Amino acid sequence: MSNNSAASSASSPVDNSTGRTPVKAAVGSFMGSAVEYYDFFIFGSAAALIFPHIFFPDADAQASIMSFMTFGFAYIARPVGAVILGHFGDRIGRQKVLMFTLLTMGAATFLIGCLPTFDQVGWLAPILLIVARLAQGLSAAGEQAGASSLSLEHAPDNRRSFFTSWTLTGTQGGQILAALVFILVVALPDDIKYGIGWRIPFWLSAVVVVVAFFIRRSLHETPEFEAAKANNEIVKLPVGVLLKNHWRDVLRVICCAFIAAVSTVYGTLAISYGKQVGEVDTAITLWLVVAGNVVALFTQPMFGKLADRIGRKPVFIWGAVGSAAIMPFYLLSMETSNTLLQFALSICVFSFAYAAANATWPSFYAEMFSSKVRFSGLAIGTQLGFLMAGFAPAIVTAMGGLKENGWVPISIFTAVICAIAAISALTAKETFRVPTSQLGLKPEEIAREKARVA
Repeated sequence: MSNNSAASSASSPVDNSTGRTPVKAAVGSFMGSAVEYYDFFIFGSAAALIFPHIFFPDADAQASIMSFMTFGFAYIARPVGAVILGHFGDRIGRQKVLMFTLLTMGAATFLIGCLPTFDQVGWLAPILLIVARLAQGLSAAGEQAGASSLSLEHAPDNRRSFFTSWTLTGTQGGQILAALVFILVVALPDDIKYGIGWRIPFWLSAVVVVVAFFIRRSLHETPEFEAAKANNEIVKLPVGVLLKNHWRDVLRVICCAFIAAVSTVYGTLAISYGKQVGEVDTAITLWLVVAGNVVALFTQPMFGKLADRIGRKPVFIWGAVGSAAIMPFYLLSMETSNTLLQFALSICVFSFAYAAANATWPSFYAEMFSSKVRFSGLAIGTQLGFLMAGFAPAIVTAMGGLKENGWVPISIFTAVICAIAAISALTAKETFRVPTSQLGLKPEEIAREKARVA
């Protein structure tokens, strides 16, 4: 695509010459991700603030660890879901799988709000909670990979990072909504909060799922997938082709995806640290998360644009290095009474450091794979890497992260996972100038593609 046609497709809802609908795809990805991750993040907030009191026998440190373990169980289901949903995403299309993930997440979240507590049914309560959390994980496994693939394949070649960044900006929108709802919940009297109050955010997911359903159902399949189907290029076993031709890229994405642990440290573990060690008011800890995510709504598209200008690697690597450097200061601020400092550092670590990597990875990872295996490669690579994010709160809590001077193990953990992500990114090829049709292809495949187009 020429620069003129690329610019045209970005400003018009539909590019008649390519069938791309970048704005519509970005909006659909934003809304779907917002709904999916509202559901996902209210579980994280509840795991930190509510579940230790109602799903386990004693609301002590051991209960907190077990509660965080239920949060992590979703990340066990995600690699399994990635293989299954990745297969169908590359076989039957991105849009159909995205509808499935939306409805599965909504149903699982609503049912969590209906579960009995430990006082009512004993250990059956946390078992049922884990089952529902596994269903959430299965759904989440396909959401970001599908939405990122769809947005990237609809985007003009020179603006792929910007348009795919809206998938993760939707994730931030979901986290904002989850935090705002829980601010209201924690303000309730204990008898209401631990009674019916905590259930309401989970039941509200039914409303937002219906809204997103009608937005997402109107999305068109991507031109890349339709062209592959028309040319009989849909592979029978995408994961087989993926592991044969792209196994190095899958490993690279796994290691880069460790960066997602910054988000769970920031949005889940830091809440507990501020409350238990710094004695920060619970509502303030939630507002810190809201502030960081609100500012990220604006900074992430900016980082997406920057990655379209200077490349994916430098922006992503800054996100990793900046997160590791600022996190200790953010955690230390939790031990002070300076609320202004806490908010300033919350915004710095999340909106101006982590947001750089968060905005860039959908295009950075997706561009490592060809359209034949893009959904599978993106889903499997990220979900295996996200295991680190899922169990980060439990791991660091077990290391003493919620005790006095716990900012030290939390900071060391964050620095290690960020270093792994940054070093892995350095080994990747820079792809921001590669045409979409040539992404992930070998030289001989590129030659055949050029001959076919000619």
